[in-house]
Amino acid sequence: MRSKLVLIALGSVLAGCSTTDHPERGVAAVNVPVVNRADYVFDAAAPGGALAPGEAERLDGWFRGLEVRYGDSIYVDGPYADMARAQVAEVAGRYGLMVTPGAPVTTGAVPPGAVRIVVSRAQAGVPNCPNWRDASQPNWENKMLSNFGCSVNANLAAQVANPVDLIHGREALGASDARTATKPVSHYRNAPPTGTKGLQDISTKKDDQ
Repeated sequence: MRSKLVLIALGSVLAGCSTTDHPERGVAAVNVPVVNRADYVFDAAAPGGALAPGEAERLDGWFRGLEVRYGDSIYVDGPYADMARAQVAEVAGRYGLMVTPGAPVTTGAVPPGAVRIVVSRAQAGVPNCPNWRDASQPNWENKMLSNFGCSVNANLAAQVANPVDLIHGREALGASDARTATKPVSHYRNAPPTGTKGLQDISTKKDDQ
């Protein structure tokens, strides 16, 4: 009976150790991209649902100042949003963007006789990187380096065109073009071998002037 109690106590200690959270001991990077969203608002006069004279130009200047680009989402909010959406979409189309249905919640009410244009922009980054908090040696707990994942994930966050893609993938459009899918393979198969034209004559000597 006594030996059984010792085994039970030892098993409890080991179970307690195994439940301790040590994310640095796994194979996944602890330093991962984090996506933040910021909403920018512009109130434009739209009595009766039509943008007042000069408001489209003001909106275009605001878009230019924000440097709206691919990945930004544009919304129209307010009681006259449905009627003014076409005019806002015309200005947004100059930047290759469309107006998205609905609108996020913003601070303050939309003024009477106006519409609120919202530009929602997501930004990705890896916080606390670079992270050289811990020394590489000694490493008695077999942990990853504190900077592990910073380089790859920071480059990924900087290069992704639409940071929202890091949160959830794209939905299928319901149609596919087989020619587009096979085009890279066709180029690879039809390209002549690199050695068919012989070796290029390269000299390491500096040309005489």
